[in-house]
Amino acid sequence: MRKWNAASGPCAAAMPGQALAGMIEQLGQPQFQDALLEQLHPLVPAASWSVYQVGAGCEPRLFLSASRGVPDTTRACWQAYLSGPYLGDRTLARESAAADETLLCHIAACEVPAEHRARVYEAHGVAERVSVVRQQGGVVFAVNFYRHLHQRPYSDGQIAQFESLAPALLALVQKHVALAPPLLTEEPLAAWRRKLALLEAGLTGRELDVCARLLRGMTQEGIAADLGLGLPTVKTYRNRAFARLGIHFRNQLFALLAGQPRLH
Repeated sequence: MRKWNAASGPCAAAMPGQALAGMIEQLGQPQFQDALLEQLHPLVPAASWSVYQVGAGCEPRLFLSASRGVPDTTRACWQAYLSGPYLGDRTLARESAAADETLLCHIAACEVPAEHRARVYEAHGVAERVSVVRQQGGVVFAVNFYRHLHQRPYSDGQIAQFESLAPALLALVQKHVALAPPLLTEEPLAAWRRKLALLEAGLTGRELDVCARLLRGMTQEGIAADLGLGLPTVKTYRNRAFARLGIHFRNQLFALLAGQPRLH
C-alpha cells in the first residue's frame, strides 16, 4: 500500500485534450460516470470506478459508480462495504494528514484487511485500486479506479499517469457532484417506483424495476445481475417502458422525473 500527496498546481494540461473534452461535455449529465471511465481507459485502464464519502460525522454516501467490460456490481460492492468493513477502514485515511489535504493511494487486494478483502474485493473480482482522496475535517471524499482480476496489474507508467491526472479528475468529479440533480443517487428504489407509477399507471412491475434502477445510475448489465434476468430481457422491459412513457433515451427519463416536458 502506498499513500502520497498529490502534486500541487494545476495538472489538467497533462490530460489529453480529447479525453478531457469528453469528460467536460458530460458534466452534470447522467452519462458522466460511463463517459469518464471510457475516456480514461487508454490512460488508466480501470474496469470500474466509484466516488463516495465516508468519515466521522457524515453519512456514508455513494455519489456515482460505473463499470466497463464487466457486469456492473459497483453498488453491490458499496452495500458489502457498508455491511461492516467501512467502520474500520483506514486504507484511504492518513492520521497525520493536514485538515484539508489531497492524497493519492495505491492499494492491492492483498493489502486490505481480511473482512474488507473477502466481502468487497474477492467477492466481486477486484484486484487493485488507485484513488485520489480529499480529506477534510475527518471526512474522506474518494475517487477510486479499480483493476479487476482479468486485467494486467497497473504498470508504473499507468500509476504515474494517474498521478498526473488526479487533480483534474478530482476537480471534474467534484464539479459533477455539485451539478448533477439529486435524483441520480439519493432516492431509494421504492421511491422511484412510486413516482414512475404515478407518472404512467400502465408500467408493469418489471418495467418499474428496470426504470427505477436506470434512475439510480445502474447500467443495463448491472440491472440484469441485480434482478437475476438476462440482458435481452432487461432491454425488452426498458424498451416497453420507454414506449409507454413516450421517450427514447435514459436522459429523457431523468428529464421526466425532474419535472421537465417529454421529448419526442
